Amino acid sequence: MTPAAVRTTVYLHATPERVWHALTSADESAVYWGHRNVSTWLPGAPWEHRRTDDSGTADVTGTVEAATRPHHLVTTWYSPDSPDPAGPSRVTFGIEGWQDLTRLTVTHEDLADETGAEQAAAGWSAVLANLKTYLETGHPLPQQPWLMP
Repeated sequence: MTPAAVRTTVYLHATPERVWHALTSADESAVYWGHRNVSTWLPGAPWEHRRTDDSGTADVTGTVEAATRPHHLVTTWYSPDSPDPAGPSRVTFGIEGWQDLTRLTVTHEDLADETGAEQAAAGWSAVLANLKTYLETGHPLPQQPWLMP
């Protein structure tokens, strides 16, 4: 079976540095993502996608494979509760500034199958919509978009 991939792009009225900070700040990611992204963000460092309920539970873990602030971040993704026998998937964040805009492209690769790709695409669309709203208004969307049926 060939691994699946999804790519999602969003344009934000924010600087690349501001987008980078929102992606890598535990406190800020908790606001628009519903999880804290926790790491030193240095290549080879572990990272965790921790719940905001103070349980300390990480729903996703991985390793920072590459980090060039504020333009390029690559992490592996692994679910401790339902590990993929094929191994972790990989997420690349490409952050490009142009005038007053930033183009953020998220590529999620090495997904197990098309079902995983569909779920990832829906999740990334929701998270990036919430990130865009948060960065441009100072507030996340009034409901968590990933919960929408």
